[in-house]
Amino acid sequence: MKKVTLHLLSWLSALLFSIGTASASSLDDPAAVEAFADGLVRPLMQNHDSPSGVVAVAKGGNLLVAKGYGYQDIGNRVAVDPETTLFRPGSVSKLFTWVAVMQQVEQGRLDLDTDVNEYLKTFRIRDTFDAPVTLRHILTHTAGFEDGALAYLILQSPEHILPLEEAMARLQLARVNPPGAQTAYSNYATALAGLIVQNVSGVPFNDYIEQNIFQPLGMENSTFDEPLPESLESQMAKSYAVEAGKYVEKPFELVSNFGPAGGLSSTGTDMLRFGQAILNGGELDGNRILKEETVDLMLSKQFSHDDRLLGMGLGFYANDLNGQEVWGHGGDTQWFHSQLGVDRENGLVYFVSFSGAGGRVPRSAFATTLYEEFLPSEEAAVPAAPEDFAERAGKYAGSYGFWRSNFTNFEKVLGLSGGIEVAPTGENTLVVGMSDKTKQYVEVDTNLFRALDSSTTLASGINPELLAFQENEQGEITGFVMDGLPFMSLRKLPFYATSSFNFLLIGLSVLIFIAVLLRRYYQRRTVRTLPSKEKSATRAAVYAAAAHLMVLVVGVVVLSAAMESLFEGVPLSLKLWLILPIVATLLTAYLVYRNVEVWQQGLFKGVMPRVRFTAVTLGALFMAWFYFYWNMLGYHFL
Repeated sequence: MKKVTLHLLSWLSALLFSIGTASASSLDDPAAVEAFADGLVRPLMQNHDSPSGVVAVAKGGNLLVAKGYGYQDIGNRVAVDPETTLFRPGSVSKLFTWVAVMQQVEQGRLDLDTDVNEYLKTFRIRDTFDAPVTLRHILTHTAGFEDGALAYLILQSPEHILPLEEAMARLQLARVNPPGAQTAYSNYATALAGLIVQNVSGVPFNDYIEQNIFQPLGMENSTFDEPLPESLESQMAKSYAVEAGKYVEKPFELVSNFGPAGGLSSTGTDMLRFGQAILNGGELDGNRILKEETVDLMLSKQFSHDDRLLGMGLGFYANDLNGQEVWGHGGDTQWFHSQLGVDRENGLVYFVSFSGAGGRVPRSAFATTLYEEFLPSEEAAVPAAPEDFAERAGKYAGSYGFWRSNFTNFEKVLGLSGGIEVAPTGENTLVVGMSDKTKQYVEVDTNLFRALDSSTTLASGINPELLAFQENEQGEITGFVMDGLPFMSLRKLPFYATSSFNFLLIGLSVLIFIAVLLRRYYQRRTVRTLPSKEKSATRAAVYAAAAHLMVLVVGVVVLSAAMESLFEGVPLSLKLWLILPIVATLLTAYLVYRNVEVWQQGLFKGVMPRVRFTAVTLGALFMAWFYFYWNMLGYHFL
């Protein structure tokens, strides 16, 4: 009944909003913009358990709306104030790091195309490939690092914070692509850029941002310091999760080990001042943080896998909102979800941030709906699907995974189910599926596809209008890129790396293992009468089956219990659990030996018992390979 009531309230609110603004949907009317924000944000926050949020929008240098929603402190009923309540912008923090880098480029201390090792003092980036990593690679997310987060990205305890230089040396991630080959969003590379700014300026990174960006722009309620300074601590919007139907406060998130990539705390109006400075070409209220030509460089395409798509600037990336090119950045921590947009064509700047896991929904909806309401455009007609598309549709089909993945550590297995499925339809289109959502695309040019329905999202607000597939010299599709997501290209997965292959064989293996244990239980009297070698072989099958089942069952329990704390450290329960795959693999080796013996010596009566024994062996072998391939054999942690 409660959900029905909430949906009715959402519908009624939207209806009243549309009636009240139908004749006055103008971005020059602050009242209309505020009414729009109220009508959109309030029901979405309520329906998706987002306890606090902020919206700030300016056009032509004039503030249209700066408004807080919900409570920064639920227990004490402290309402959000857009000027004083701190939110965690997450990766929007990176924009400050990019500005700092470009300030040092302007001053001649940094060069975008020099090997970053020239700017490091106590360690070096590994020479995995012939080409070195440069700041240009880092600012376009083409440095080639794998992704990582386990045990160091978001902490709860200050004692786990490392000095930035030590963190970059100790937590260096593997290079998995040559620089410039693929885009793969990298927190590590961004933090490395922050360290480089610190090294060449001689000023600690947090102090550098305070002195060279916050102070000139009058951002008085912003800091990269973690934990928060006492002067700002009482202004922080608290983190909440919904547990058993109630908001439960969570600890302040510490991103200090990778601070330049996401450690900022700021208010809605402070973030708007930063965005306005970028819109103005690097200046605000007579104070300049960048030259105008530098801002032009940062807000122009510097890298794209396909020129037909929007691409990466220097740190900023472009998105298409109703045909309008908007530069900016999104950001997510565990409990906050934010977006900053800079629209130079329309003189528009906006910043939004919402807390709670459900804060992703209003964050994702805001900009799209804002442009639909105030800057509508005629939707481009989607061409008819080519009648001969079926002849080439098969080459696009398959499972794809983001290059932003882990390849060398335990975290690899955590990404097993995070792929995108592409399949041809009977209507000469492609259907693309992510999580539980799908979207259809029609071919409009060579390896280029346009969405049939621009309103349908895939997941987490991802709503690409265009897809551009990558093709090698042999004419094989190797991956694709989504418009609006230029920092994360995808690769076509081999069959053995797909979730469907792995989960199918895990399921079959589990059925076989359960059958072995049930058969052993119900035929326990018969087993006692078997000859010694057959009895030993039976034991080998039972022990291996039981061990592999324990790996799976205990693993689900351990990971479910520890998931929220995995950013903080590797819990003892996880370390103890990883003993089980080793034991199960050793028992599998013994089972293979017994399987050879079964066939060589003709153990058991008839062929079928031997076939069943081999099926158990194959199931165990698959599981051993699974542990090895997904980095579950041994302790693969940074």
